[in-house]
Amino acid sequence: MVGHRMRPLAVFDVDGVVADVRHRLRHVARRPKNWAAFFAAAGRDRPLAPGVDLVHEYAHDHDLVWLTGRPEHLRMVTERWFAEHGLPEGRLLMRPETDRRPARDYKSDRLRRLASTATIAVVVDDDPAVVTRLKRDGFPVRLADWVPYERSLREAQERLGRT
Repeated sequence: MVGHRMRPLAVFDVDGVVADVRHRLRHVARRPKNWAAFFAAAGRDRPLAPGVDLVHEYAHDHDLVWLTGRPEHLRMVTERWFAEHGLPEGRLLMRPETDRRPARDYKSDRLRRLASTATIAVVVDDDPAVVTRLKRDGFPVRLADWVPYERSLREAQERLGRT
């Protein structure tokens, strides 16, 4: 758009950053994993105050992008959850249903595409493997460490490519 100055992007993950998923990890903690129940409970996540506060802080002078490993079929649930908890609007990038790459690969790929058209000021994610990869790729990244990172979530994100 002519005459429109783009603001830098602040990119936030959802689960473990602004949404507390711990209540639904039991569905994927053992075999067989109940992915339907895990995803069905997403609308009942409680907000994580440190992440919510950080999003509001960045929203003042950044354009927000939500980059989540949540599958595309959770778009309406996720958007409703954002609205219910007063989170600012932003572009919502969700994992395609057939994409089972590790979270670090999926997110790195999406960020490279974003960086080709805008300046990324910060990426906030709770997954240590994602943070390590993004730092290696040269992105300004911050680890969301306000909730202990659960083994079952790591397996879902990194090994199974499900969230």
